Amino acid sequence: MRESLALTRWGSVARWTTLARDLFLVVAASLVVALSAQVAVYLPFTPVPISGQTFAVLLVGAALGSRRGALSLLTYMAQGAAGLPVFAGGAAGLAVVLGPRGGYLVGMVLAAYVVGWLAERGWDRQILRAAGAMLVASAVLYLCALPWLALWLGVDLQAAAMLGLLPFLVGDAVKIVLAAIGLPVAWELLSRLQ
Repeated sequence: MRESLALTRWGSVARWTTLARDLFLVVAASLVVALSAQVAVYLPFTPVPISGQTFAVLLVGAALGSRRGALSLLTYMAQGAAGLPVFAGGAAGLAVVLGPRGGYLVGMVLAAYVVGWLAERGWDRQILRAAGAMLVASAVLYLCALPWLALWLGVDLQAAAMLGLLPFLVGDAVKIVLAAIGLPVAWELLSRLQ
């Protein structure tokens, strides 16, 4: 009887420890995304800046997995919507979430989930496969972002792609390569927390 009671107590402690660790990782990852968003370049012809967010989104999703990765991005969106200056260039507020960047923000949640889901199925074991998973996740991001941008600007999808996809392609390719190469470093950091 004592043995089963001890196991029950230990099980509860282990669950709470796991929950606390997961909560810490989700919040820490949201802050990594927030910091990367501050690396932003504004182009005069598009309302959406080029930023380091995508790099962090892909790395966070691949390293943390689908659920924790997506929760990190939802936390990031909630922080920004609540007024914390976490969006690109220190922007904040619900107006950013509902404005032309909103589709990108929603797409980032889904992209983190997708790259995490693929990583959970072994796509993160080799750099080329990890880069492939990140490319798929980036496509998911743009599938959300471009229709939203088109609606917000009152243009068709082709015009939205000219404003919200083409200027980002080279940078996204670089971010995918860097995130895929940086994934083992992220695993090392995570292993120290476990």
